[in-house]
Amino acid sequence: MCGRYAQSRNHRQLQLAFGLPEEALTEEPPDPRAWPPLDELPADYNIAPGRPVYAVLGPPPRGEGAAPGPCSLHTLRWGLVPSWAKERSIGYRMINARAETVADKPAFRAAYRRRRCLLPADAYYEWQLVGPDGRPQPSTSPATDPEHKKRKSKAAKRPFAIRYRDGAPLAMAGIFERWRDPEADESDPAAWLWSCAVVTTQAAPGLDHIHERMPVVVPEQDWRVWLDPASGAADLSHTLASTPVSELAVDEVSPEVNSVKNNGPGLLEPVAGEEPDTLF
Repeated sequence: MCGRYAQSRNHRQLQLAFGLPEEALTEEPPDPRAWPPLDELPADYNIAPGRPVYAVLGPPPRGEGAAPGPCSLHTLRWGLVPSWAKERSIGYRMINARAETVADKPAFRAAYRRRRCLLPADAYYEWQLVGPDGRPQPSTSPATDPEHKKRKSKAAKRPFAIRYRDGAPLAMAGIFERWRDPEADESDPAAWLWSCAVVTTQAAPGLDHIHERMPVVVPEQDWRVWLDPASGAADLSHTLASTPVSELAVDEVSPEVNSVKNNGPGLLEPVAGEEPDTLF
């Protein structure tokens, strides 16, 4: 799964890294009913659900027969709120979408078909459990492990940061949705919420000793496929299985990351005396 990640690049750096056209931040944001805004976000080394995050979106919708527009950078709130939801708090329960069911689950299937995005990250964090006997064991998911809560309550948590060895930004597969607050006036910009979820999959060998799940990381050659609304089921399934695991490094980091109150680049520093663990 993915419950916390780091992202320190500003919007200019992300536009360069993802080959996006330069867009100026303006005091007059675009109509939030039509397309998400682009806000300046500070570096955040401990992003938690509910916070605004940068997202790379595919071509915006245009009239029939018109050429597709360019990909672009926007800000979304982490925790997907389906368009039919009665309240926005449901997003805190929908921070991840399982790759195995994202095409069929009612909360995610419309976004998966038409609204896919890339969520840039310096690294994502994952926690390994350490039992009372001192033995490490992989964390599990409530969806697959009936003993999840019991196992978690009896264990200590050991945090790891997973990232590209060369420092390039990760591009986590995401989906996004637009929701209107039924209690707010349509003309109120705050009535419109654009939110997202990270798509996760079964952890690959080399990562499954930490957690049984992992976010899907889209390799650069598949960015366009993932973002293109016209991509078919076969291409999307291939992308969901294409995380470049051999290019990732795993570092044990300080337990300070366990608290969302802590922030700063030091959270990504390997624990003293630990060497980065390359997977292959």
